[in-house]
Amino acid sequence: MGQETERSLIGGDSEGLAGVELLIVSRISENPYAVMVRDLIHRPGEMREHSIDVVVPEAFGNAVIAVPEGSELAIDGRFESLHDGVLVDAVISGSAKAECVRCLIDVTMPVRVEFQELFAYSEDEAFDYTVIDEHVDLEPVVRDSVVLSLPFQPVCQKDCLGLCPECGVRLLDNPGHEHEAPIDARWAALAGLQDFTQDSHDHNVTDADDSPETQEEKS
Repeated sequence: MGQETERSLIGGDSEGLAGVELLIVSRISENPYAVMVRDLIHRPGEMREHSIDVVVPEAFGNAVIAVPEGSELAIDGRFESLHDGVLVDAVISGSAKAECVRCLIDVTMPVRVEFQELFAYSEDEAFDYTVIDEHVDLEPVVRDSVVLSLPFQPVCQKDCLGLCPECGVRLLDNPGHEHEAPIDARWAALAGLQDFTQDSHDHNVTDADDSPETQEEKS
């Protein structure tokens, strides 16, 4: 629908042109990722720098790490006019919320990623992004760049020891934490036999000490 609307504006022969134009302008102006490039369009060689601070309207990431809704992203960009569109070089910085895959605590990780993308004047399939109503919409580029930069297995620190496999305690919080080594099941029966033999021996020694002969020898 968006592409068809843009074509109608270019053609200038659709009914309700004014209403459609206002709708597009309204949607673009409400988009926090949109940047006006009217001063650069079809002016090859022109360039300017522009920075925006975006309050993320919708979280993006994966199951263990994401840029949360309501967090802030700073986008510092250079916008350069070319013959076929507007080239955007930008640096994105912010933070992501994650869960350490080893010890499962919540951590905040810095986000910093660069991208370069051309927003074309033409809607040719050769271009992924286009200039829309004198704006460039950075949202899809920002999302893709940030998501691809996020680690697949975030950790709270490189040497995180994880959790104790027996009791689940976080090992970094408990230096020297250990449990008695488990008895090999193959030797468990022999260990029980050894305890039985020792008990029998102790009982026999006690009985011998209490015998009349032993008492007589002691006296």
